[in-house]
Amino acid sequence: MANPLIALIMLVLDLYWWVVIIAVIVSWLIAFNVINTYNNFVRSLLRALASLTEPVFRRIRRVVPAIGGLDLSPMIVLLAIWFIQYSLVWATNHYGF
Repeated sequence: MANPLIALIMLVLDLYWWVVIIAVIVSWLIAFNVINTYNNFVRSLLRALASLTEPVFRRIRRVVPAIGGLDLSPMIVLLAIWFIQYSLVWATNHYGF
């Protein structure tokens, strides 16, 4: 990939993909009482993850509500990230950005 702007966008999307994965795993650990939410470090981590993911998740939840108690917004975000990355690679290969 020759374009540094495309490379930067891909890196940011990769990092956000990991943030979403970590947020999902942490939410599962909280749901199963594996993580103590009264711990200061855990509360800081939860606040950071919520501030990074909730604005995006909230927009998706407005359109796609939870189905049977299952929140699909993280899956939709991951699919959107994949689609954007695939589109960027395709455009780079076809148009030489």
